[in-house]
Amino acid sequence: MAANPKAFPLADVELTNQILNLFQQALHYKQFKKGANEVTKALNRGISEFIVMTADTEPIEILLHIPSLCEDKNVPYVFIPSKTALGRACGLTRAVIAASIISNETSELKPQIQQIKSRIERLMI
Repeated sequence: MAANPKAFPLADVELTNQILNLFQQALHYKQFKKGANEVTKALNRGISEFIVMTADTEPIEILLHIPSLCEDKNVPYVFIPSKTALGRACGLTRAVIAASIISNETSELKPQIQQIKSRIERLMI
C-alpha cells in the first residue's frame, strides 16, 4: 500500500529500521506507549520523546490531530511506512498506528533516542 501524501515527514528505510529496533529494545524497559489514544495522553502529559505514526493507516485522518499536538508541545514526530512492522516492534501480533517513546532519565536507551530524535528533527526542516 502506498504511503498517504498527508503522512509527512516520512522516514527513509534506514531511519525506519533504527526506529523499529529502538521500539524492540524499549519493550524490555516498558518505555513506550502505543495506540493513538495512549500517544495523545503521553503528549498531553509531556512525557513523549518522539512520536511515530504509520503512513498506511486508513483513514489517516484518525492520526492527523497528533502532528499539531506535537508541534504545540515541541515533540518531533515521523511517519513510517508500515503499521504491521510497528506492531511487531512493539511486541504485538496486531498493527499499531501510533507509538511514542517516553522519557526516562535513567534509561540505557537515551543515546539512541537522542540520535533518532535529531534525525527526525532534520527531516522536518
